[in-house]
Amino acid sequence: AVSAGLQEYVEAVSFQYFIKTRSLISVEEINKQLIFTAEDREETTNMTSNSHDKPPQTWSLKVTPVDYLLGVADLTGELMRLCISSVGNGDIDTPFELSQFLRQIYDGFTFIGNTGPYEVSKKLYTLKQSLAKVENACYTLKVRGSEIPKHMLADVFSTKTELIDQEEGL
Repeated sequence: AVSAGLQEYVEAVSFQYFIKTRSLISVEEINKQLIFTAEDREETTNMTSNSHDKPPQTWSLKVTPVDYLLGVADLTGELMRLCISSVGNGDIDTPFELSQFLRQIYDGFTFIGNTGPYEVSKKLYTLKQSLAKVENACYTLKVRGSEIPKHMLADVFSTKTELIDQEEGL
């Protein structure tokens, strides 16, 4: 029941981590962030001198490898949107960096293959679409970037993205 929420959490944490470090956060690092401690909360009238000697209670939540992979697959959609918006802001270096990063993620997913749950193959398809959009943006920047003024690049990409979505029936 919490799997979808954990995947969204992985997506958000991974996106923030990527923005800060330009790398992918590990499942171990995410799980470290999901350990919580709290002091024993007893009423002051029931407190004894021994209650201070107790270690704090610890709760943890574990992200499974499948939820981690599915969250990373969702991350690729956010990275694709980051690519397109960075072009609109005149940043032409970020799309090439994102293209390489997304290619590495895609290669990792294809190495795993369709051995996991059904959701993996669905998200792999979406990941492939995001990668294609980013690579198309890089291609356009490389081939036509000098022809198109920077302030018009965002319009070119939004039109191309709409055409790709129509071709794929989205």
